[in-house]
Amino acid sequence: MQNTCFFVIFAIITRVMPNIKAAKKSVRSDERKRIFNDRRRRAMRQTVKRFVELVAQKNAAEAKAMVPELYANIDKAVKRGVIKANTGARKKSRLIATLKKVEA
Repeated sequence: MQNTCFFVIFAIITRVMPNIKAAKKSVRSDERKRIFNDRRRRAMRQTVKRFVELVAQKNAAEAKAMVPELYANIDKAVKRGVIKANTGARKKSRLIATLKKVEA
């Protein structure tokens, strides 16, 4: 029932329904991957947002305590392929630079 419903929605959105069994499976797996990637991206963005808010409030102690969680979320997004490695490194570098400005 659920898979049939998904294919109907997919056909309506794209106007194309896969005919080949492997293509149908790809559609299902792509949807699962998209959901996992969205979760990982959302978790990363929420952590970054909380960190930036703490830095904006000049709450360096709490922001510094949050750095391991921030790094973990960014690294997981990189590992999953949600963002590229250099993008993750750049994000971490820039966020820590803003923290150091507040600490100084």
